[in-house]
Amino acid sequence: MRLRSLSKNLLLRVLVAIVLGIGFGLFFPEWLARVFMTFNGIFSQFLGFLIPLIIVGLVTPAIADLGKGAGKWLAATAAMAYGSTVFAGLLAFLVAKSTYPWLLGGHTAVDGLENPEEHALSGYFDITMPPVFDVMTALVLSFCLGVGITFVRGTTLHQGFGELRTIVMRIVEKIIIPLLPIYIFGMFLSLTMNGQIVLVISTFLRVVILAFVMTVVILLIQYTIAGVVTKRNPLVLLKNMLPAYATALGTSSSAATIPVTLECTRRNGVDERVAGFTVPLCATIHLSGSTMKIVLFSLAIMTISGMPINTWQYVGFIFLLGVTMVAAPGVPGGAIMAAVAILQSSLGFDETAVGLMIATYVAIDSFGTACNVTGDGAIAAIMNRILTGKDGTLRNAPPVPAQ
Repeated sequence: MRLRSLSKNLLLRVLVAIVLGIGFGLFFPEWLARVFMTFNGIFSQFLGFLIPLIIVGLVTPAIADLGKGAGKWLAATAAMAYGSTVFAGLLAFLVAKSTYPWLLGGHTAVDGLENPEEHALSGYFDITMPPVFDVMTALVLSFCLGVGITFVRGTTLHQGFGELRTIVMRIVEKIIIPLLPIYIFGMFLSLTMNGQIVLVISTFLRVVILAFVMTVVILLIQYTIAGVVTKRNPLVLLKNMLPAYATALGTSSSAATIPVTLECTRRNGVDERVAGFTVPLCATIHLSGSTMKIVLFSLAIMTISGMPINTWQYVGFIFLLGVTMVAAPGVPGGAIMAAVAILQSSLGFDETAVGLMIATYVAIDSFGTACNVTGDGAIAAIMNRILTGKDGTLRNAPPVPAQ
């Protein structure tokens, strides 16, 4: 069964899972909810174990397929991802600076906020599945092996990684995608039964609404640029990415959404080899939505608590944040945990401010992740246009290996 047929109705199933999770969370007994938390814990562990293998299994053969020009394409993709991330941060900063004086004027109700994850329901038991290596190691290893294969005359290693790609995709088809709606149901069931999320959203409701509006604006800008470059309707490109957006909304994980993002980019006409190269890479290094959220909520906390805001110091923080986001694991809450150190060193956040930051970020983590993932599709479309010659064939790439 092909991934396309498995993900055909995924958007509907994810939306149903979200609605049911919220609805059942209003009356589910705790003992029954913990059954789903047990499943989510095991499934999350399996995802964490599989994510580095997905990256190696997809990125390595994709780089090898691109040929000896792969290094340039890696640099181009990384530059676009970094530029998009920094742009989102700067845009959020300008919007916050111009609106917060009246939007948050006199608003100081931040007492009682705690990290929602500390109040989340736990499963009955857990099974630990440590990954073979971490995400950054997987990316570096994939790049070294992929580029190295392009300089080797033999085909054994190239074919071997092609077979690894097939194995990884079979696992995705048979296990990950069919079980994603159940995992998403459990996520929203836990969030609904967790009283802290209601407190966080009610306290920062205006900032939450502004973050949603900024998400739409950022995606429209990204896909307008992609539409101009590819000479296609940007709204059609964006519509084709909705299953990935909904899946990321439920999983709060860019990495867990990679299989769905890959399929959505293919629907936009992106070559399979380009998609296999850009999507897993951008899932780790392109965090425009997460950066936008961190900027909006950090400035809100600074405004409410009366902390001084130095424009140039904060701009420097945004550029540094763009680099730091590369090290953020593509798992729920990964971005904010990677950003804690520079929030303290660059902006002077103390323990209380960091706690507030984690609470606000985790509460609506999935919306930033969904923005990240959907934006990956725009970068993939642009890269596909850059890599495609006038005759419609991919530059510097051999035919797709037989699978």
